[in-house]
Amino acid sequence: MNEITDKLTVLAVDDEPPALDELAYLLRAREEIAVVHTAGDATTALRLLRDGGVDAVFLDINMPGLDGLELAGILRNFAVPPAVVFVTAHDDRAISAFDLGAVDYILKPLREERLAEAVRRIAERRRPGVPASAEAGTSDDVIPVELGGVTTLVPRSSVHWVEAEGDYARLHTATGSHLVRIPISTLESRWADAGFLRVHRSYLVALPLVTGIRSVGSGLVVCLRGDNAAPVELPVSRRHTRELKDRLIRGPMQSWTSR
Repeated sequence: MNEITDKLTVLAVDDEPPALDELAYLLRAREEIAVVHTAGDATTALRLLRDGGVDAVFLDINMPGLDGLELAGILRNFAVPPAVVFVTAHDDRAISAFDLGAVDYILKPLREERLAEAVRRIAERRRPGVPASAEAGTSDDVIPVELGGVTTLVPRSSVHWVEAEGDYARLHTATGSHLVRIPISTLESRWADAGFLRVHRSYLVALPLVTGIRSVGSGLVVCLRGDNAAPVELPVSRRHTRELKDRLIRGPMQSWTSR
């Protein structure tokens, strides 16, 4: 941050001059921001960033030469990387953006209130006394969900179960469901170490929320509790039955009998 004013110094990067002008204009109108630099390509942006003193970068994705995601990947290697906010017309790159540690992901056409929210997040991360690990928020994965021009960050810890809908996945939480453009297989591999297990070709469940399993006809269902939500029962396919029982029953029983 600027040492004198304690306000942000930011860099806006977009290869389209009208879009860059609009972004810079809106950023300069924010009282949290002292200085706004601009760049029309990644090479110019890197030159400005290597001089230091930039707190945050507002970055387009599709650009000639290095694109925004590639530039963000380079910034991660800086000794003190700036916060990154993507500003783009494409809604299908959000997961890659957040994998790179993005603070926010704003869809064009740009709206003033969304930009204000992104600036607020950056300022919050920069407040004194917040450790770097807390800023990064790496303890809980998040999924950006876009609805009606508003991006909501859904924490993995709030997801009870996931339902496959073709190449999409529906995240079920205590407060509702969110459709995201991510295959359930991607979430299965990404969240495996966080206690999520595939129980059916169409379902992925959070094991800590499982209250039991029971037989229904010739098959099984898994029972989940819901925070402020009705209990849920989901079918378990035969190919996933053994692993589910191993995780829920055999594993815990072995730990007790070995004592």
